[in-house]
Parts: sequence; C-alpha cells; structure tokens
Amino acid sequence: MKLQLAVIIGSTRHGRFGPTVADWFVRQAAKRGDLDIDLIDLATANLPATLTDTDEPTPATVAVLAPRLAAADAFAVVTPEYNCSFPAPLKTALDWYYEEWQAKPVAIVAYGRASGGLYAAAQLRQVFTELQAITIRNTVTLPCYWEQFAADGSWPRPGAGYDASAKLLLDQLVWWGHALRDARAKHPYQP
Repeated sequence: MKLQLAVIIGSTRHGRFGPTVADWFVRQAAKRGDLDIDLIDLATANLPATLTDTDEPTPATVAVLAPRLAAADAFAVVTPEYNCSFPAPLKTALDWYYEEWQAKPVAIVAYGRASGGLYAAAQLRQVFTELQAITIRNTVTLPCYWEQFAADGSWPRPGAGYDASAKLLLDQLVWWGHALRDARAKHPYQP
C-alpha cells in the first residue's frame, strides 16, 4: 500500500524559491511509485497568523487543512533559511496542529546561503520533537541554490548532486513511514 506523503512549502514570501524546490522534490518522489503525494503550499492555505484560544472555534482554513495533514503517513517540509531560522508562517502552521504530526516521519529539504538551510533544519528538528514527530536524520540541503540553474533556465543543473541526496532521504522517509504507519495501526499512539 502506498504511503501518503504531504510535501509542505514553508515559505509564503513574494518571489520565493520554495515552489521551485518543492516541484523538483515532488518529481524525485514521484519516480518511486510507492508514494501518493499531496503538495501543500502555505501561501495558498491562508492560515491565520494569530492562534485562537482553546475554547474558541477553529478557523475554517485551519479545519480545511487538518484532514490533509491527518491523512499523511509522512511529511517533507521544504523550507528556506531566513536569519538562521525557518519562516514564521511555517512555525504558525506547525502550531495550529498537534495530533496530525504525531508518530509520523518528517523529512526536511532546506535551502539558503552558504549553510544550505542547516540552521533552519536544526530548529525544525526541535519543534517536530516537541510535536512528537520523528525527523529523518539525513537532510537535503541546498547551499547557494541560485547557482544551480542550468543554461536552459531549468533547476537544478545536471550534476548538482541533489538527486542522489533526495533519493537517500526518500529511502529513509519511506522506511520510517511504513514502520510508523504499521505501529500506529497495531497500537494507536498515546502521547
């Protein structure tokens, strides 16, 4: 049975590069044949920036995204690194949900300047640990990503090495996805 993979574009900034990276990653994941992929763009999800109190009704846009996250067996978060961290809209999206992330694997695909997004990835690991999700050890990092355009304008250029990194990450994500889905089916997760 195929795993349900939710790929989340974490940037909502105008002129962002996230959709380019996410499209590339989705193409890599689609090559496998063992994943059903749901691409979630936070720029179009329109989640409120202000969280409600526990006794207030759930905003409609939050309720619409919840079943898509709950249906996922695994996540891949595509994030830029801004000021050695990940973007605020991504943190807000993580904070709107709790049970949807629990006992599921998370892959991180980060891009940025020289670090390639490693600082953002490190902070995301801490947040996902608190949400009781399991982050995959390997990370796809894309340092100075703007230098990887091919002569024809496509991205990334052949030989950038990104495809091999994505394959390894997806292999690990799929293994964890099956293991955790089987575990949740046998023993529902109790935080």
